[in-house]
Amino acid sequence: MDGQLRTVLRHVAYPSLLFMLAAISVATLRLRWDLGRVSQLFLIGTIAYMALLEWLIPYEPEWSPSGREWGWYGVYFVLTMIGGALSQVPVAAVVGWLAPPRPALPLWVEIPAALLLGSLANYLIHRWCHTSPRLWRLHGVHHVPDKVNVGNNGVNHLLDVLLTQGVVQLALALAGFSVPAVFVVGLFVVAQGYFVHANIDVRLGVLNHVLAGPEQHRLHHSTDLAEAGHYGSDLSVWDHAFGSFTWRPGRRPAAVGLVDPADFPATAEVVASHLQAWRRPTLADDSPTRPT
Repeated sequence: MDGQLRTVLRHVAYPSLLFMLAAISVATLRLRWDLGRVSQLFLIGTIAYMALLEWLIPYEPEWSPSGREWGWYGVYFVLTMIGGALSQVPVAAVVGWLAPPRPALPLWVEIPAALLLGSLANYLIHRWCHTSPRLWRLHGVHHVPDKVNVGNNGVNHLLDVLLTQGVVQLALALAGFSVPAVFVVGLFVVAQGYFVHANIDVRLGVLNHVLAGPEQHRLHHSTDLAEAGHYGSDLSVWDHAFGSFTWRPGRRPAAVGLVDPADFPATAEVVASHLQAWRRPTLADDSPTRPT
């Protein structure tokens, strides 16, 4: 690709994603489109957009998924969708019992408030999954691949998805945020989740101190635990607040994946990856696996 075009793409890739997010949110709420259908289509569109950018402006060409890897990623993607759907069942039941009937804030205040609360809940449960030996046996499935790309964002243990998404959704619902506010925040979280995992040569510069980006999340997947902070995948403000912000301009991980690949089955071993969480613990399981 022409160098000038590559430079342009690097600068417009993320603003274009945010513009699409804003335009779709406004159109959906004003035209009263079906929120569930729009969310599904936005998810598919985001993945397609990031996959195209990975082909046009890859960060690390060797991280591009093979056809076989795309197949396994697809299996995990389906399981992730199932986990997300299941997490909504108990949340809906509890919300119907406890949540206030009407939001107390206007939408323009609700959206940033919901984003901050949801991001904090996600940060805390994500960090706990890295520091708790038992939860790591679920979440560690996501860290098995020795590359970071848009496809393996969906490589997760089904129970890990159920737990983390359930906690975030429950926090938002019990706070009394309206359906439109949760919808907009949900689109942003989807966009950010696939953006930070994308194998694309995009740099946010000073925006890294507010918004999470690929530069930070590659460090999160680093095998060097001293730099593997960045538990926020949407906002980076909580990493600053809780001392897990390690990014600096030009910093890049030497390698990503597990410190000891033998700790977990390979990604292709889908059944074994889901069953290993119930194997008999060893002494190593009682040791911190990721930084605190």
